[in-house]
Amino acid sequence: MSKAMALELRDVHKRFGRTEVIRGVSLSVPAGERVALIGPNGAGKSTLFNLMSGSLSPDQGDVLLQGRSIAGRKPHEINRMGLARSFQISNVFPRLSVRDNLRCSALWSLGTGYALFRWLHRCTEANQRADLLMEQLGLSAQAGVPAQQLSYAEQRALELGMTVAGNAPVILLDEPTAGMSQSETVRFTALIRSLTEGKTLVTVEHDMGVVFDLADRIAVLVQGQVLAFDTPDAIRANPLVQQAYLGNMLPSTTEGGR
Repeated sequence: MSKAMALELRDVHKRFGRTEVIRGVSLSVPAGERVALIGPNGAGKSTLFNLMSGSLSPDQGDVLLQGRSIAGRKPHEINRMGLARSFQISNVFPRLSVRDNLRCSALWSLGTGYALFRWLHRCTEANQRADLLMEQLGLSAQAGVPAQQLSYAEQRALELGMTVAGNAPVILLDEPTAGMSQSETVRFTALIRSLTEGKTLVTVEHDMGVVFDLADRIAVLVQGQVLAFDTPDAIRANPLVQQAYLGNMLPSTTEGGR
C-alpha cells in the first residue's frame, strides 16, 4: 500500500514580471518524512517555500496539503488546514512572556482563537502544552521572561516551539539554524528532530552538516527546477548535484551521522 502524501507540488510555476523563478516543480513528500530543500542562492528556495505556505500563489500548477488543494488560499487558512511554518528572522511576540508566546500559538488548534486571551489561564490544555514545550526547549526557567530578552538561540528555540505548538502535522522551517554557533546548531538540530517526531518536515537549510544529519531525503533546487530528490547518500554521490551545487560543501561520511 502506497504511503499517503502530506505535501505535493504538481508542475508549479511562478513568475515575477518576465522572470520565471519556479519552472515546473513537482515534488511529493510522504507523511512523516523529513525533507531538506537545498540549492545555490537564487535557486528559488524561498519562493517555493512561500508557495507551499500560501504567502505566494502559483501562476500554474497546484499545491496539495494532505490531498487538498491549497493553491491561492491565505496563509492563515492553510495553517488551520494543518501546515505551520517558521521564518528566517525570529518571529515571536517580543513583549509577551515565553509561556504566553507558546500558549497563544496553541489557541487556534484548540478552537478558542485570541478572543479569550484574558481567560488564557483557564485554558488547561494550552497551559499544559506550553509547559511541556518549555521543558522540551529548555526554557522552563525563562517562563515569565519577555521574549525580547532571550538570547538569539533561545528566541529561535521559542519560535520552533511556537511553530509546533498547534500540533500541525506538516511543519516548514526556513533556515532554522542560521546565525548559530556550532554547539548551538548541534543542540538545535536535536530539538528539531525531537519536536517534529512523527510529523512531516520540510526545511530550507544551508548548513550541509544539518541537512545530511536530519533529512530522510534531500531536494536539490537549481534555477527553479528540481535537479534531484533522493536519499542523502544518493545526493552525496550524484555527479550532477556535485557539479551544479555541492562540490566541496559536502560533509565527509564521518561527519554528523544519521
